[in-house]
Amino acid sequence: MKRKIFFILFSLFTFVATNAQCAMCRAVLESEEGQSTAKGVNDGIVYLMVIPYVLIAGIGLAIYMKFSKKEKVKADS
Repeated sequence: MKRKIFFILFSLFTFVATNAQCAMCRAVLESEEGQSTAKGVNDGIVYLMVIPYVLIAGIGLAIYMKFSKKEKVKADS
């Protein structure tokens, strides 16, 4: 159980701490003075990157809950 929690927290912090810009976006945005646009673009990329993982995790959890519920009912009988 502790390994799962550690893995989930490690994955979450890895996604938050990444600089997810392609080379062309980085080159264009680094030439800007304030860097506020670069931070906004980076946050948007990370946001778009996390959504599919959350959806897949939700579907996986729903499937797990469905099948684990059937096994508990069979074990109780």
